[in-house]
Amino acid sequence: MDGAGTAGADGPDFPARHAPRCSGLGELDALVTQCRACPRLVAWREETAATKRAAFRDWDYWARPVPGFGPADATVAVVGLAPAAHGGNRTGRMFTGDATGDFLFVALHSLGLASQPTSLHAEDGLTLRGVRLTSPVHCAPPANKPTPGERDTCRPWLAAELELLSPGLRAVVVLGGFGWQAVLPVLVEAGWQLPRPRPAFGHGAHVVLPATERRQELHLLGSYHPSQRNTFTGRLTMPMLVDVLREAASVGGLLAA
Repeated sequence: MDGAGTAGADGPDFPARHAPRCSGLGELDALVTQCRACPRLVAWREETAATKRAAFRDWDYWARPVPGFGPADATVAVVGLAPAAHGGNRTGRMFTGDATGDFLFVALHSLGLASQPTSLHAEDGLTLRGVRLTSPVHCAPPANKPTPGERDTCRPWLAAELELLSPGLRAVVVLGGFGWQAVLPVLVEAGWQLPRPRPAFGHGAHVVLPATERRQELHLLGSYHPSQRNTFTGRLTMPMLVDVLREAASVGGLLAA
């Protein structure tokens, strides 16, 4: 990425100025990694990389925004919350290197959507089939809680990513209520019409957004986030997550007839 592409990367309008101009996911991902628009998140991701966790003291942390992961022709998008401080912020790949990713990739692998059930580091050979993983906030936030302002500043990246996927996109799986609230305005701005009242988040929620002149029909599905809090307490079990992903994969034409 040349200097012209990253000029003003620490300005709050950096995502809004650059994301809509991206012509492909490679360009988008490269710009995402340069973003410094949210001072609190920049400080936290870099502080975490400097202090490290004892188990990862030999790691050279990524400590930048984490781009989406998955093929450009994906028919299913999975939208989480944000990278984990010692997960994606360490490894540089979405949902990689933490317990949340461990749970998610087992589910994806069980459906043939991931080449392996583990996601340890960015060079471990993992590939995805027909699925793109992303999040509404691309930097690790303190206490895993982005602010509404940080979500809104980061929104143009998500909007551009879904726009670039839209020719083939058939389903969006949202992990958790934060992601749900982030995705809804993006879909509206992209031209899909939401039912009224706006659909509420819940595990197993399934909303069909009808086709428009510009957009094909899109299925929006909700799942509890595979955080340790949810998986340890049994609020989200592996069969529950697999069921939602299977439904999305079926809509996306990724399962054998």
